[in-house]
Amino acid sequence: MGQSEQTMRRPFERGIELLDRVDYQLAETEAEKDAIYRLRYRAYLREGAIAPNPDHKISDRFDDLPNSWIFGVHLDGELVSSLRISVASPANPATPSLDVFPDLLKPELAQGKVVVDPTRFVADPARAGRFPELPYMTLRLAYVACQYFNADIGLASVRAEHQAFYRRIFLRTLAPPRDYPGLIKPISLMAIDFPAERDKIFARFPHLRSSYFERRMLFERRYVQNACILRLPERLCERASIVPGA
Repeated sequence: MGQSEQTMRRPFERGIELLDRVDYQLAETEAEKDAIYRLRYRAYLREGAIAPNPDHKISDRFDDLPNSWIFGVHLDGELVSSLRISVASPANPATPSLDVFPDLLKPELAQGKVVVDPTRFVADPARAGRFPELPYMTLRLAYVACQYFNADIGLASVRAEHQAFYRRIFLRTLAPPRDYPGLIKPISLMAIDFPAERDKIFARFPHLRSSYFERRMLFERRYVQNACILRLPERLCERASIVPGA
């Protein structure tokens, strides 16, 4: 194994151990959401991605849609990062990336595909440097979502300088950077053909696997509550296995 591949694998290997200290929590109360909105602000401001605002919060209309899940990632009980998962289907296509890249994503939805769109990925600037595995542990939620919703496509809307990181986990670039509402820096679109790459991903990075129980705990309650609104394809109800890690 070459030095570059060893360097790439180390955060994943540490991530397996870190899983015992990580708790993924769905933000449901106003207080939980407010903490995440403030975390977004601190992270974006530190990166120079936004201009200062008097509220010290970052939120948008997608936070309140029934096809969005906002997660806080807690390490040893402390909120350290966050990710929002939006799920687009032909009947309910509203997601952030679809707004910015409609020419690329609308044709996919027209074919009946389901798209998992993770956005608002932020990490606490005070802790991110101490835990280089934190990005991997946070983005693990996207793979959990792809499994739960039997996604055809998983997305990542990222700045150009971050593309190399996402290529390591099998995403490819679909479009060069475009302006993204509310952000100073433009965002490019990357994607993964989840059914085609799933086995390869989990073989190489086993900590990205999830159990049926974990997937249900994270997504099922709001999915069932909003089933009539979401109108996702019936095949999403077909669970392949209840065996942990399947």
